[in-house]
Amino acid sequence: MSAFLAWIFRMPLIKRWSLMFNHRHEDIAQHSHQVAVISHLLALIKNKKFGGQLDPAKAAVIGLYHEASEVIHSDLPNPTKYLNENITREFKKIESEAEHMCVNALPTEFKSDFEAIILSEKIEPEYKQIVKAADLFCAYIKTLTELKHHNYEFEHVKSNLILKLAEFKKDMPELEYLDQMFVHQTTATLDEIYHQL
Repeated sequence: MSAFLAWIFRMPLIKRWSLMFNHRHEDIAQHSHQVAVISHLLALIKNKKFGGQLDPAKAAVIGLYHEASEVIHSDLPNPTKYLNENITREFKKIESEAEHMCVNALPTEFKSDFEAIILSEKIEPEYKQIVKAADLFCAYIKTLTELKHHNYEFEHVKSNLILKLAEFKKDMPELEYLDQMFVHQTTATLDEIYHQL
């Protein structure tokens, strides 16, 4: 018997932004779905507009599982995770161990299939970059939503994410395209969305 699905189905229990006031609460299952959608879209944009050769479905699946290890160690806030090099290095070890625990919960014949989408050290660099960019982009949309509802606790988060995304955009024109084409509407009201149809 395998505990893999039991772990994965606990993802809705793991809350994000736990040390901050939130107008809309978010768990890692919701976040992973959003990252999968944006990873898929980024890969498509890269292929169709910037000469990429990625598999959008593969990007989506990696995005879907990118937080799987957090069902074991929970979601550690970034200010803690990146407080200093020693903490970051040790936490990366914990993340890696948790990823291996997830894969090892599978029947033997499926482990190799999941290693390439869950184990960070086995994910191809171009897919890792797409998923990381999608992860940051989802957090950026979260900050825009919170700020729209006058939750100014997210102002500093937005400023930090703009800087991080700017670094990714230097090598990822698909991210700039995504930002220009889609981000404005992510905070639109229902009436505004219908008006665009």
